Parts: sequence; C-alpha cells; structure tokens
Amino acid sequence: MAGLVWTAMYYMTFGFTVTAMLPMIFTVLVGSAIVISHYTKNHYWAVYAQIICIIYITAFIQWGIGGVFDSGFVMAWAFCGPIIALTFFSLRQSTVWFGLYLVNIFITVYFNDYFTAHALPVKENIKILFFVMNLGVSSTVVFIFARYFVANTLKERELANRLLLNILPEGIAKTLKSKSGTIAEHHENVCVLFADIVGFTEYSSTATPEELVSKLDDIFKKFDGLVSKYKLEKIKTIGDAYMLAAGIPSLTENCPERVADTAIEMHEVVEKIQRNSQSSFKIRIGIHCGPVVAGVIGHSKFAYDLWGDTVNVASRLEASSEEGKIHVSEALQKNLKDKYNLQRRGEIDIKGKGLMETYYLLGRRNTN
Repeated sequence: MAGLVWTAMYYMTFGFTVTAMLPMIFTVLVGSAIVISHYTKNHYWAVYAQIICIIYITAFIQWGIGGVFDSGFVMAWAFCGPIIALTFFSLRQSTVWFGLYLVNIFITVYFNDYFTAHALPVKENIKILFFVMNLGVSSTVVFIFARYFVANTLKERELANRLLLNILPEGIAKTLKSKSGTIAEHHENVCVLFADIVGFTEYSSTATPEELVSKLDDIFKKFDGLVSKYKLEKIKTIGDAYMLAAGIPSLTENCPERVADTAIEMHEVVEKIQRNSQSSFKIRIGIHCGPVVAGVIGHSKFAYDLWGDTVNVASRLEASSEEGKIHVSEALQKNLKDKYNLQRRGEIDIKGKGLMETYYLLGRRNTN
C-alpha cells in the first residue's frame, strides 16, 4: 500500500520515469511474494522479498532522484529491512542484512556529491514534504517494530518470573537471578509438614491415566490454595506425597499454628473429595519443627529443598502415623498445647533419633 502511495506521488512529481516506477516494482514484487506465501504456506517468500526490496529499491530510488536531501532521504525506509530480519531470523542472519544496509548507506554518503549534481528537478517545498514523510513514517514503522519486541520481551520475562516463582520462594528467586553459585541458608526454626494420600496407590492401579492425574491435580491444587492462604512454602511433591514448610526463606510469625491449621484443612479437603467421589482416600500427616538447611540444587532442572534432622523426623512421623491422623512431635506440641487439642500417642522409635514422644493433633480448641 505504501508503494502505491509513493508511486502516485512520484508520478505527479517526476512524470513517467524509471524512478517513479520503482515503488510500483516494489509493490508488485512484495505483493506477488505475499500471494505465493499464501498458497505455498511458506511465509519466507514474503519476508525475503520485503527485506530485499526495502533495502535495495529504496537505495535505487534515492540514487535516481539525487542526494540525501534532494531525495527526501528515501533510504530512511531501508532500516526497516534489518528490523524485519530481526523478527524472523537469527541474530547472525539479521546482522548480515544490517551489514548490507550499511553498505548502501556508505555508497550514498560517499557518492552524495555525484548524486546531488545529477539530481532530478524538485521544488524545495516538495523536498521538505518528502523528507518529513519518509523520515516520519519510516520512524513510526520502526517504533511499532521496537514496541512489539519490547512488549514481547516484557511478556516473556513476566512468564519466566511466574514460572520461577512456582518453583522457588520469591526471595530465593531474586537471589538466583542476581548471582551465580551455590545458594544455601541455615534456618533455626522451621516447621516441616509431610502429607501422604493413603489409598492412592491402589486407586492408580484401576484408574485411567487421565483420571489418575486429574484426581491428584484436584487434591494438590486445593493444597496449593491452603499454602497460599496461610503464607507457607510448598517445597515439592513426590508421587502422591506433598511437602511444605513455614519459616523459610524468612522467619514469619505463628509458624506452628499456620502449619497446624493447614494440616487440619488438608484433612477436610481429602474427606470432602472422599465423600463426593466415594473413594477410599485418607491422608496421613507428620509435622516437626526445628533447624534446617535450605538451598537450591541442580543447574538445568534446579529445585529448592530442605535438609536436616527436622526434615527426616517430619518424614518419619508421617510414615509412622495412622491413617487419617496428624502426627506431631513434642516440639510442636509445646507450641500448640494452649490453643489446640492434642492426644498423646506415646514414645515411638524414630530412625536415627531413637525414642521420641509424639502426639496426634485433633483440632483447634473451641474458644466460645
């Protein structure tokens, strides 16, 4: 369309000349390439035609009319060629097209006196009009391309940030983006919860893959909602097991209570799903509080994880719990005993720790 407009303007200014017909040649070549691309389902016909024509035909037009100012700086349009190349090709290929554009700029500047001496007769006000139109419209096109690139970059960055925050805590994600190397931190008081869905292994042997993933996704999405509600950190899922923690990456208030409330509601979630689907699911939970080491491991598929006795004890409490129970350590019981109902289970043998006093969390006390 721009080629047709320029053809009309040049025809009225220069008459029926080769220079006036060059924009029409541009229109025919690019238009034909678009038609070919449409029928061959290969858009590169149009891309190559557009880049070649916009770099070379604009140069031929400028050289045919005269010097830089005499022509109204038609070559301002040529910069669109490398910009188009950036959209469709690699940086290396785009650099080649930019190099060809610079060659034409060099020829134009080096031989400008020759082109000026052989310039076509154009009134001064027409020269100014062409100069403003060429520079203004081409700059607008380049700005639209640049805006597209920036918008896409911001969109991709936002998506990458969201994905990173789905994997890592916000503070750790910021640290990972700002520095390289090992990220490891010691936290003195962290509450770790392990949950395992009892009966899911049996369910997986009879359910279809779609049913299996859909059911587990439904449960874990509700768990994720509780993590967000109580401002905890989801650490990972392993099969049908779910791990979360409170007090990392920064210490927060009422960690034991928030984890206890989460555990109680996790039970309610599974019980509701059990009633609605007539499944035999139950949940088994273990919770312990204490010091942990937290950090990021891996380079290609990194993960934020926790290590230490606290993690091991919480895992063993879950494994040794009864179905449908929340099994907690004495350390957690001391933090919860004033506001929650707990039932002493007695001493159990925790691998690596020996005999430990443990309790079952029954629920919050009625404050009415």
